[in-house]
Order: sequence, then C-alpha cells, then structure tokens
Amino acid sequence: MATVKKTSGAPLTKWRIALYVGMLFLLILIAVLAYNHAFLKGQLNVGTAYGARVACSCHYLGGRDIEDCQKDFEPGMEVIGLTVDEERKRVTASALLIESATAEFREGWGCVILTDAQLDSE
Repeated sequence: MATVKKTSGAPLTKWRIALYVGMLFLLILIAVLAYNHAFLKGQLNVGTAYGARVACSCHYLGGRDIEDCQKDFEPGMEVIGLTVDEERKRVTASALLIESATAEFREGWGCVILTDAQLDSE
C-alpha cells in the first residue's frame, strides 16, 4: 500500500525564491530612500543648480553646444538633463522630475541662478 505525503504548501521553486528576494530588496530600497529623502533632495538641489550654472556659462560665454557642455559635469551627474531657452538666454537643469534649477545669462553679470520667486513672477 502506497502512502502519500502531505505538504503544507507549494514547494519553494527558484522563481518563488527570486520573487521573495526581489520583494525584500525593493522594501529595503524604499525604506532607505524614505529615510534619506531630505539628504537626496538636497543633493539633487545642489547638483541641478551647479549643472544649470556650468552649462549656462559653457553655452553663452564659451559658445559651445549644450550637448558638449554636459562633458564638463562631474562624475555622477548623469541623471541631470538640460534644456535651453535661447529667447530668454536660460538653461534649466532637472533631475529625476524631483528638482530643477534655472540659470540666466545677464550681460555684465554672467550666468546667475534664478530663484523660484523670480521664475514665478513672470
């Protein structure tokens, strides 16, 4: 007579283990980002302001193409994108749709970072 072993659930397959490990990694990542949110936002704020100022100077003072100006960025700034407003002589740097900063070329002053109040008043 044959006996049947009863199991208490489906066996852990490679896919199920990978799913559990992936979910655990995602939860840890979310916890770390939530804990360091202010720090990350501050770093992105500094990075976008630096990027806007450097790219504005490179483009309007140096006469280089905006794509070429990204070569002047420090390592780790690959997440920062640039847009140019030729009419207003402005460069905006943005990172991950979280932070952005705008620099404007002013004759005699060079490139200056604009505040949110200056951008809102237009």
